[in-house]
Amino acid sequence: MSHRSFTAGAAALSAVALSLTLAPAASASGGDDQVNQGSCSAASTWKLKAGPDDGRIEIEGEVDSNVVGQIWNWRILHNGGVSARGTSTTSGPSGSFEVRRRLVNTAGSDQIGWRARNPKSGEVCRVD
Repeated sequence: MSHRSFTAGAAALSAVALSLTLAPAASASGGDDQVNQGSCSAASTWKLKAGPDDGRIEIEGEVDSNVVGQIWNWRILHNGGVSARGTSTTSGPSGSFEVRRRLVNTAGSDQIGWRARNPKSGEVCRVD
């Protein structure tokens, strides 16, 4: 299982595990996104994208299991707390799901994590 962290500052967004820093762009969208990906505890893969969006942080979490119809419980973590949670079902043709949310960009560094769990198989995907 792969563990990684995202840190978002007020003017820049950086992925600690990748040691990359994005250019200051608090009101930009698109080009300054940081993408991190890895393997889940079984055969699935995860991807987490974070980037500045009009003074906020846009988060996109994705799980790709290559199996259509799986139910996954997911959470987006922000500064140690749960910012959003829900349930998604993988769909075709790729057997994946994606979650998009916009988070408040707090002063200083923001710790962002993503967790998804398939309750039927017990497989876990996480970046924290």
